Amino acid sequence: MQKGNITALYERLSRDDELQGESNSISNQKRMLMDFAKANDLPCPVHFTDDGISGTRFDRPGFMEMMDEVNKGNVGIICIKDMSRMGRDYLKVGQIMEMLRQKGVRLIAINDGVDTFKGDDDFTPFRNIMNEWYARDTSKKIKSVFRAKGNSGKHVASTCPYGYLKDENDGNHWIVDEEAAEVVRRIFRLTIEGYGPYQITQILKNDKVEIPAVHMARFGQGLNKSKTFKDPYNWSSSTVVSILRKPEYLGHTVNFKTAKHFKDKKSHYVSQDNWVIFENTQEPIIDQLTFDLVQKIRSNVRRYPDGWGEVHLLTGLMYCADCGAKMYVHRVNNGKREAQYTCSAYSKVPVGTLCPTQHRISEENVLILIKDLLKAIAEYSKIDREAFTRTVIEAQDKKYSADIVKMKQTIDADNRRLDELEKLICRIYEDNILGKLPDERYMFLSTSYEAERKKLVEEVRICEQSVQEYNKNAHNAERFITLIDKYANFEELTNQMLLELIDKILVHERDVKGSINCSQEIEIYFNFIGRYLPPDFVKEPTAEELEAMEIERKKKAKAHAAYLRRKESGWQKAYEARIKAEKKAKIEAMKEEIRQEDKENGIFYMVADCPEGEPTVVHVGETYDGHNYLLPTGTLGNN
Repeated sequence: MQKGNITALYERLSRDDELQGESNSISNQKRMLMDFAKANDLPCPVHFTDDGISGTRFDRPGFMEMMDEVNKGNVGIICIKDMSRMGRDYLKVGQIMEMLRQKGVRLIAINDGVDTFKGDDDFTPFRNIMNEWYARDTSKKIKSVFRAKGNSGKHVASTCPYGYLKDENDGNHWIVDEEAAEVVRRIFRLTIEGYGPYQITQILKNDKVEIPAVHMARFGQGLNKSKTFKDPYNWSSSTVVSILRKPEYLGHTVNFKTAKHFKDKKSHYVSQDNWVIFENTQEPIIDQLTFDLVQKIRSNVRRYPDGWGEVHLLTGLMYCADCGAKMYVHRVNNGKREAQYTCSAYSKVPVGTLCPTQHRISEENVLILIKDLLKAIAEYSKIDREAFTRTVIEAQDKKYSADIVKMKQTIDADNRRLDELEKLICRIYEDNILGKLPDERYMFLSTSYEAERKKLVEEVRICEQSVQEYNKNAHNAERFITLIDKYANFEELTNQMLLELIDKILVHERDVKGSINCSQEIEIYFNFIGRYLPPDFVKEPTAEELEAMEIERKKKAKAHAAYLRRKESGWQKAYEARIKAEKKAKIEAMKEEIRQEDKENGIFYMVADCPEGEPTVVHVGETYDGHNYLLPTGTLGNN
């Protein structure tokens, strides 16, 4: 092939151009360019074609092949029907024209009268801008049609999510694919049981469950119908997370989750505020309770097993009543296996600034309280169902009513003020026009009124949305009662049970800080109804109990005063020094006893016990905990 001897005849047709008729067809462009090449004795004409590709893209196969020949020096002339065939991005087209000029390649656009051999055309840059404007305008028109379709409640997604299939007779109707739907339900169920996305992928791989792309391709649907997969069971955590987030499984149509720019044609996810949701448009796969529970689980901290191999069910539910921070498990190292929760804000450096005290509380005590409360609720529901239902509804009303009344009052007050602002804005405008109000003063007042108006409009919108949510959840009390009936027996608390029933637990500081035997207020808030206590659950102490408590209080106060006197005299310090070794030995003996129990139960083994000559392998998820032992495979459970 002789260098610079090719005349590149480039044709391009996009889907938008097809609407313009036969004059833009590929066959017509080819015939027109070839006739022009023959009439003007252009050497070695070779066609380069892109059919059905937008001019806003420059990764077009035919265009890229032509530019490769240009870079190799094989092209002397490029001939196109008009400048819009080259592209519809005026900056990119301008760069390409400059590059062709530097390489000495002649560019001819027949209909636009462009021929760089005859000199620059001053109108060409403006023509390129008009071509881009055309693409932008076309994009706007397509988007308006697309948005009109989406706002009508029809599906705008090119494919349906895993678990559904498009109806062959009506592409806008999704039908449940039972095989895939059961996998979706299983993923939600495993999440509720405490498994994380990675663990779920391993379960699905081991059970040889096809990944969504492979499954959809079997039915000729999805975006990967012709793609081959090296491992059809290679589930990824991101796929599982995506499934857990989809509100489409509730039976809803969710439109406008992504947006495209007319130049790059790439989808970009947008915030949920821009989504348009149409409820109950197809058969649901997941019920609302299950979906809400999974979202709650995903938003909370994971319940990983601790060094004792135990999972703490209350993690993610416990909050400090004073500062609102989450409370996390604090493991004591005194030879006792006692899980305690402390305020996370207390330990932030400098300690005690964000929250003055730890609000320490035993996990066992909280679980006992929850168990007793749930048992009392279940018992009360059986004894007097009507009274139970009435008190639950009253508890829900108490939770919301005060706030809702306040919001409605706010809406009324804001609307009255908005009417006043409209009148004021009209009045100052008239005064300014009549010369009664100076321009500077008018601008100041106008800006001030407009800022206040926007603030009030936003406040009204938020309050009205809250009122609508309240009306929507008017039957939440029934949902709580259904959950109580579902479990009935609360002898053993589970992760799923607590997440379904409890919204949060607020922990107050002890009445006597540092004292083990003293009262400590705990507030338990249930999902749907808020704080609820069945009648007679909290009983006032009797006179005998009050007298015993007072005797105990005086005894503690006397002992504490004696301790302070010993500390002041120095006797306490000398005493602690004498018993320090004995106390340490006692604690170490208690720790060793716990270690022996754990060894017998297979929670850990000593590195020294490994067979000599065999390497010690630390599997993924296994860690040292400072005692020179390893956790065996599988002991991390919910990791």
